[in-house]
Amino acid sequence: MHTYAIGDIHGHLDQLRRLHDWIAADMAQNGTAPIVHIGDLVDRGPDSKGVIDYLSDGIAAGQDWVVLKGNHDRLFTGFLCDQHYQDPGLRSDLSYLHPKIGGAATLASYGIKNAADRPVAPVHAEAVAAVPQSHRSFLESRPTSFARDEAFFAHAGIRPGVALSAQVEDDLIWIRREFLDDPRDHGPLIIHGHTAIDTPTHYGNRVNIDSSAAYGGPLSGIVIEGRDVYHLTAAGRVRLSPSAG
Repeated sequence: MHTYAIGDIHGHLDQLRRLHDWIAADMAQNGTAPIVHIGDLVDRGPDSKGVIDYLSDGIAAGQDWVVLKGNHDRLFTGFLCDQHYQDPGLRSDLSYLHPKIGGAATLASYGIKNAADRPVAPVHAEAVAAVPQSHRSFLESRPTSFARDEAFFAHAGIRPGVALSAQVEDDLIWIRREFLDDPRDHGPLIIHGHTAIDTPTHYGNRVNIDSSAAYGGPLSGIVIEGRDVYHLTAAGRVRLSPSAG
């Protein structure tokens, strides 16, 4: 049994399509399997709208795709619901349109220009009018975790010491240090993104697949077989061996 996973997309539709092509080539040799998208479909990159269209259309057409919710996906839908939305996981000095978050890039993909440089009220009104309800519903309804075989998938990770069945959304989409710094075995291998690094890395108890697409890095994909993990490349699989990080 094997499962594919793709890291934080952040509006990079072209890279997502390329990874799906690589996965299709691997499936042709090894058999079909679900593809888990680890969340953060939107923000910072050039075509968040296109990413949502592509993934939602694929699922509607019967593709065996799992799309998890990331913190940026919740930030986007929260802003659409309330221009003053402040996510509990976000620093109080930041907002959805702050350059560090990248919401303006998402709104630009819906035709809303210069969102970060204008008063928030008209920008919010334009966003509510421009973003289809189907996109909002798709993001709001995303699951926050997925388990298969010996792997457990969540956007940010898990809270160590808490049963997987008792994990809460705030941790699954936002957690960092309490999870990243914990060396304990969590039972299944935890596959996550959220914390940008240079390349997919296997830490023994977890695998981080956020290879910084939001910051100019590549979008990465892996395939998991039991607890064996392989990085997918244009040339095929490259084994990821556990390291001390």
